[in-house]
Amino acid sequence: MKAIIFGASGQDGYYLSALLKQQNYEVIGVSRQGDFLKNDISDYNLVAELVNQYKPEFVFHLAANSTTTHAAMFENHATIATGTLNILEAVKNSSPSTKVFIAGSGLQFKNDGKPIKETDPFEARDAYSVSRIQSVYAARYFRTIGIKVYVGYFFNHDSPMRIERHMTKKIAEGAKRIAVGSIEKIVIGDIKAVKEYTYAGDIVKGIWTLVNQPENFEANISSGKGYSIKQWLEECFLIINKNWEDYVTTDPEFIPACKQLISDPSRIFSLGWKPEMDFRELAQLMMK
Repeated sequence: MKAIIFGASGQDGYYLSALLKQQNYEVIGVSRQGDFLKNDISDYNLVAELVNQYKPEFVFHLAANSTTTHAAMFENHATIATGTLNILEAVKNSSPSTKVFIAGSGLQFKNDGKPIKETDPFEARDAYSVSRIQSVYAARYFRTIGIKVYVGYFFNHDSPMRIERHMTKKIAEGAKRIAVGSIEKIVIGDIKAVKEYTYAGDIVKGIWTLVNQPENFEANISSGKGYSIKQWLEECFLIINKNWEDYVTTDPEFIPACKQLISDPSRIFSLGWKPEMDFRELAQLMMK
C-alpha cells in the first residue's frame, strides 16, 4: 500500500507520514525542502508521472506557504489551486481509485465571530483564501465525475515542528530563551485575538478518520475550543515561573485578520474523532 504526501516537510506532513507508516503504508514524501522527493506540484506532467508510477491508495495535498500576505499570491495559487487541479486530473487519468485529501482552511469562510461550520459560505478575504476556495471548488467538481476527494478544513494547530514565524511557536521559543537569561521583548500584534490551539499530531488522526469515510467528504478537523494569545502567554510563562508582562510588547500598528477564528467541529466529532491533547499539554510540549 502506498501514499503520496505533497508538502511532506511541514508539521502536518511529518505527523501524517508517521501515522501512515504505522498503518503499514509506503510513504512517498514530496517537498521543496528537506530530504524528500523533489517534484513541482504546479507542473502537471511531473505530478501525472508520479501518480502513474505509484498508483497510490491515497494522495494528500498539504503543500502551501502558510501566509495570507498578498506577496505570496502567485506562489500559493500555483501550489494550492493549480496543484489541486494537477493531482485530481492525474488521478482521474491514471489511478481513479485513489482517494485524494485536500487541505482547506478556516480562513476561507465568512467569519462573523461565530463558530464556523464547513457548510458556511466562503469569503475571499485575502490572497490565500482565494487559492483555498478555488481548490475546494475543484475538489467538488471532480467528485461529481467519480473521484473520491476529501477536504479537511484546518484551524490553528501547532507542534514543536512549527517555525518561529507562527505566533504560538514564537512565544514558546522566546519564553525558553528568557528562562535561561535573555532580556528580549516578544512583539505581539493583538493579545486578545482568539484562535484554536490543537496538536498537529491529533489533527492528522482526524485526516485519517475523514478519508476513511464512505459518504462524508468535507469536515472541519479542529477542536472548537478557543483561547486568546494572552492565555497562551500566561501558560508558557507559568512554566518558566516569570511574569509575561515584563517580556512582551504590543505592536500598535498591527491589524489582525480577525478577532476570533473558531470552528464548529460537530461533524468530525460525530465520525468518532476528537483531539486528545489539551491546551495546557500543548504548551508543555512546545516548551520542552
